[in-house]
Formats: sequence, structure tokens, C-alpha cells
Amino acid sequence: MAVRTYLEAVTDALREEMKKDKNIFIMGEDVNAYGGSYAVTASLADEFGAERVRDTPIAEGAIAGLATGAAMAGLRPVAEIMTINFALLAMDAIINHAAKIHSMFGGQLSVPVVFRTAGGAGAQLGATHAQNFEVYFAHVPGLKVVTPSVPADAKGLLKTALRQQDPVLFIEHTGLYRSKGEVPDGDYTTPMGVADVKRQGKDVTLIAYSRMVLVAMQATDKLAEMGVEAEVVDLRCLRPWDAETVINSVKKTNRGVIIEEDWQSYGVGAEIAATVTREAFDYLDAPIERIGLAEAPMPYARALEQAAIPKPDDVIARLREMRVIR
Repeated sequence: MAVRTYLEAVTDALREEMKKDKNIFIMGEDVNAYGGSYAVTASLADEFGAERVRDTPIAEGAIAGLATGAAMAGLRPVAEIMTINFALLAMDAIINHAAKIHSMFGGQLSVPVVFRTAGGAGAQLGATHAQNFEVYFAHVPGLKVVTPSVPADAKGLLKTALRQQDPVLFIEHTGLYRSKGEVPDGDYTTPMGVADVKRQGKDVTLIAYSRMVLVAMQATDKLAEMGVEAEVVDLRCLRPWDAETVINSVKKTNRGVIIEEDWQSYGVGAEIAATVTREAFDYLDAPIERIGLAEAPMPYARALEQAAIPKPDDVIARLREMRVIR
């Protein structure tokens, strides 16, 4: 096991898979000259050259469209969309084409493209640059949506995505790039659509993904001091998502709280809550609770931005309301 940052884990996955498969190439705004918006591809440009690390114009619709066409032709493009905020400009190519071509053509064509993008708040980037739009894409059949929280999963899931025949939206949280964790040595992959129980517990299940997994884990440390054993389930993927693991955990603890860095209205948490309530109703001692962003455009002012994002204390306060904490 080696300790790697989240950013290094993503870069490692790209490098290892590009060495194995000559059909994999990276394309996006400044991925070669500048190393990508967060320097994920900085060391890859010199290693693989401009043919396989290709700079593009500032045109997200064109990037996603060209990547979809290249995948249909037999290549394996990794299209970097600078942030998920700009993926709105690429939604037609991603949703109306990449996600649907395999089905519309009766399985005759596949679209093995990975759309890499970054999301999340906390860096004072303002209302149009600090959003979480994963639910927009998780809504769409034919598209897989991946949201890893730790370096080991970032590497393993990206390697899995790069070997898929289906289009994958791979979302990296900007607030996780510098986080560190142990990463297995050698070649490995992480199964897509399988949640991970990051911590065992018996009193309540905390369900989260991406950076909110870290928030959940921080909350469990404080809860342990209060005598509360919380179980943390990291979804890792939003489509497909692992309902079985979540439901089994809630059946064990009899309570569930979903923590997401997204607006609650019509969100990922709503889908999870509805599914768990239907499948585990007789096991619930309280309604499934949800914790999400403040229902407002993200403020620029740091104090307001921090107030809008869920924190460990918000989890603890909600558990007091649920009377998990006596």
C-alpha cells in the first residue's frame, strides 16, 4: 500500500491504463499545455505527447460531441470538462447521444467514453462555479455516474470506467484533490455500482458520497465520544447505485440519514429515501432524514459559503432531533 493524494490516484489510473491501451487518449481545455484545470494531466503530456493528450478549444459541446464520435469509431476518449458547471453546455452530447446510442442502435454500437469533471463548493468560486449537478446526469439511463471519496476508490473506479463499454461521467470533488489515503499496489479495479461500508455501527446509518463521506466520518468520531455508533455507507456510484447495501444497513440500525452536497429538492437523497422507505419500512424507527446544501445559489462570501455546506455539526444536530443522541 502506498499513500497517495486523490489527485495522484486519478493521474496514476490514467497513466496505467494509457500504457495498456493505445486507444485511450485525453482531450480537453489545456489538458496538455497547462496540465488540466487542476493539473491532473500535467505529467501525462510529456509522457504520451500531443496526439494522446490533446488540447481543445473552449467549447464543451464540441468536446463531448467529438469524444462521443471517437468512442463510436472504436477509440476510448477521456474528455475532461473543466468543471461540472460547464457540463451544462455539453448535456446534449452526453445525454442525447452518448447515453442513448447503444440502445437506439440495438446494441450495434458502444460508446466507451469517460467524461471527467470536477465539482463541489468550498473554494469561493461563486454561484455558477460551485455547483453539484450529479443528479442531472444520474437521472439518465445509459449513463454511469461515479463519485469516489477516497484515493483508492478514485483510482480503482477510474480504471474500471476506462475499461467499460458504456459512457461514464466521473466526478472528482475539488475539495478532495489534496486529501490522502492508502492505495493498493499493483493493478486493481473497484467494482462499479457497489457501495462501501466505510465504518461499522449499530445506532444509525449515515449515507453519503464524494466529499460528504469525509463529513460523515468526522461526525462519527464525535458521535463515538457520545456513545453513538454510526455506520457510514459510501455510495461511490450514483448510477448504478447499490440499494441493497444501503437497505441492509438501515435494517440493522433502524435509522438512516442521507448527507449530500447538493440541494435536497428532487435530489439524490430523495431517490434513496424513497427506495429505503419502500423496501425497509417495517424496520424504520424514524423517517429517513436528509441533509443537503442550503436551498440558494452558492454565496461567494466565505462565511456564507461555509454556512451553506453540510458539516459534522449539522449531522450531530439532526441526530439530536431524531433522538439518536440522548
